[in-house]
Amino acid sequence: MAKKADVKYYGTGRRKSSVARVYLTAGKGEITINGRTIDDYFGTEILKTIVRQPLVVTDTEGKFDIKVTVKGGGTTGQAGAVRHGISRALLEADADYRPALKKEGFLTRDPRMKERKKYGLKKARRAPQFSKR
Repeated sequence: MAKKADVKYYGTGRRKSSVARVYLTAGKGEITINGRTIDDYFGTEILKTIVRQPLVVTDTEGKFDIKVTVKGGGTTGQAGAVRHGISRALLEADADYRPALKKEGFLTRDPRMKERKKYGLKKARRAPQFSKR
């Protein structure tokens, strides 16, 4: 039988083109992202706040050690993906967190994606400059 400390909770988070794999284990609140601390990985305070939001809502700050592997996209997308993954992993740990996380919208996958470029245009919607002559 596995000890309580050996239990790992897993959650996958996605946002834009970023994918985060999140593992929660009982601990003292250390967050490691791609082998670096959260302060080292995310420069701005806003991104760190985004990542910690599910822990604040469920009042579990300092109860879990979080190990994250995140790939793709930019820093904001990655922070959103990590938040989504932490929320899903917390649900696996305790289903009673569901109403609080759902109310804040942390369990909903943000469906907004980059629109594809169309032929005849410079970007998705940007047309070439028009000239009468």
